[in-house]
Amino acid sequence: MTPTETNELNAAETPQSENPTTEAAAHDHTHDHDHDHAHHHHDHGPVLNPDLTREISVEAPVEVVDAAFDKVVRKFQKQARIPGFRPGKVPANVIKRKFAQDVRQEVMEQLVSERFRLALEEQNVNPVSQPQIVELTLFEGQPLKFKAAFEVLPEIDITGYDSVKVAKPSVELTEEEYQSELDRALDSQATIEPVTDDRTLTTGDLAEISFTGEIKPLAQTVGEEGLENVTPSEPITGEDVPVELGGKNTLPAFSDALQGKKPGDELTLEVEYPADFGEPRLAGKTVSYDVKVKAIKKKTLPEQNDDLAKQLGDYETWDEFTSKLREHAADRKKHALENEAKEKLVEELIAKFEFPVPESFVQQQIDARLDRGLRALAAQGMKAEDMRKLDFGRLRVAQRDQAVGEVKASLILDKIAATENIEVSDEDVDRELLILSIQSREPLEQLKQRLTSDGGLNRIREQLRREKTGNVLYDKLAS
Repeated sequence: MTPTETNELNAAETPQSENPTTEAAAHDHTHDHDHDHAHHHHDHGPVLNPDLTREISVEAPVEVVDAAFDKVVRKFQKQARIPGFRPGKVPANVIKRKFAQDVRQEVMEQLVSERFRLALEEQNVNPVSQPQIVELTLFEGQPLKFKAAFEVLPEIDITGYDSVKVAKPSVELTEEEYQSELDRALDSQATIEPVTDDRTLTTGDLAEISFTGEIKPLAQTVGEEGLENVTPSEPITGEDVPVELGGKNTLPAFSDALQGKKPGDELTLEVEYPADFGEPRLAGKTVSYDVKVKAIKKKTLPEQNDDLAKQLGDYETWDEFTSKLREHAADRKKHALENEAKEKLVEELIAKFEFPVPESFVQQQIDARLDRGLRALAAQGMKAEDMRKLDFGRLRVAQRDQAVGEVKASLILDKIAATENIEVSDEDVDRELLILSIQSREPLEQLKQRLTSDGGLNRIREQLRREKTGNVLYDKLAS
């Protein structure tokens, strides 16, 4: 969007906000290549939500501990190469003395994990976060003792979820919206030619301009040089920018100021941008422009016939093209407006049900959101060294509220899916994997094997189930 354009969008072009339940799955779907920024924002501490934290005490008798030490020592005896001893013949006491820390570490990894798992089974507890181990006692000749703290899922009462209502939008494509789609298609094939006649600009012309704009400060103070800008900003500049006088996408201030001007003319104008203007830097601001007219050009639209239809795609006739254009525009509008209504429905569910959420889930969701944001910056050309300079602490805080909402949405939809007996078929998963394979250009079997090994396949199935649940709720509750 240039500073000369309006912020108008027709309904068929409504930008689609991300479904608040798709963040984590999208992260899993796209995490298929190396990137330098991957670990610069994952350094959050192991914080647990106190409302969902459980702690268990775990023990193992001295006999079990000693047996575990003996097993690891025997393993080291087979592998150790120590001068003065034949391979496999190093005495156990030498191994214990020389590799004491390594032996204890391996025993701890094996025994703590095994005993923690058994304790969970005995107490019928299902953690959803990595355990934090405290007060660990592990020495040969002594019983094992430790405490493990972790998060569990909240108890969610969704009574009344089916009483939530959302308005079903009108998705019929209007003639005005269709005409806008057609105009864009014709504009893409238009020819632009310079006007050689000695005349002034008029409605319908393209003015080729250069400009420099200065955002007028919202706050000023009096200094030695008079009014001083408290928050100076970089100037806005443009070279050889085409502006269609009277065009639907042209700000009236530019159309009015350029009327009657000729190449070589210079002018100044002020533009007040609306608060919802598409360029955040200009939204709600007043900008003073110095403009120079460089040329007048004329746009000629192509003739609407079968030849043009063939140029626009795999169409044989103009009627076929316009029919498909109308159909695709209607589908886009329907999809965009229904997605918007589904998101509103999920927001209503989030507002209706209050419950604590696992902090580990929130942090994972923040990771996913930041990861996508950094990928977008990388795609826009930001260098890795510049990414390292970002204030990730501040960025994490800024993402938190949305991440909490997304986690709550997922937990609510999971609960509703269980209540409604909603399941996802293997065919649904295979279809999604095929799409991902095509998008990532990764062989299907290789993709499936990778996602199976890293748990991504289960996460995809869970996400598809949530999306299906959202669709079921929309069909049932939208009116």
